[in-house]
Amino acid sequence: MTWNPVTGCVKVSQGCKHCYAERMAKRLRAMGSARYVDGFRPRLHEDLIDVPRRWKKSRTIFVNSMSDLFQEDVPTAFIQQVFSTMLDCPQHIFQVLTKRSERLLEIAHLLPWPENVWMGVSVEDEHVATRVRDLAMTPAHVKFLSCEPLIGPLPNLPLDDIDWVIVGGESGPGARAMHASWARDIRRQCRAAG
Repeated sequence: MTWNPVTGCVKVSQGCKHCYAERMAKRLRAMGSARYVDGFRPRLHEDLIDVPRRWKKSRTIFVNSMSDLFQEDVPTAFIQQVFSTMLDCPQHIFQVLTKRSERLLEIAHLLPWPENVWMGVSVEDEHVATRVRDLAMTPAHVKFLSCEPLIGPLPNLPLDDIDWVIVGGESGPGARAMHASWARDIRRQCRAAG
């Protein structure tokens, strides 16, 4: 499942260049979706904060597949409301992914960290590898990396305290190539880290 209490985003790194969510938002806007009248400009959806509380059957939920919860335009109080909902729904697993690891680390102490919240950072190349260290310093119980779109090698990933690594290439118009050797090297590092 996906849950999007925030839609829209501002690009922050090369991994954002061909953003799938931005393309999807343009399509949804053209189709008349009320949530995308502003296209891909960041927008909060207060009416969606409680939606997971209505889902009784256990689900794995990708939080903000159409945005980044930790972007500067999202007030800390709103992020706290999202985390409160996740805290109140232990039957679900919530996967939260951000490219704003500095803000994540800055406000992590203000958030509840139940075991059902899996926190991840996007790491598309070496230029943003510091995101991994920021994530490792948070109190999240499960920490993961999304190395996608992988647009460069990641030869020295600091994998202490990291539980899961996802690797994938870029897709869509203008997709940049992912070299298989980059993925194999990440797999080797993960095996070495256990």
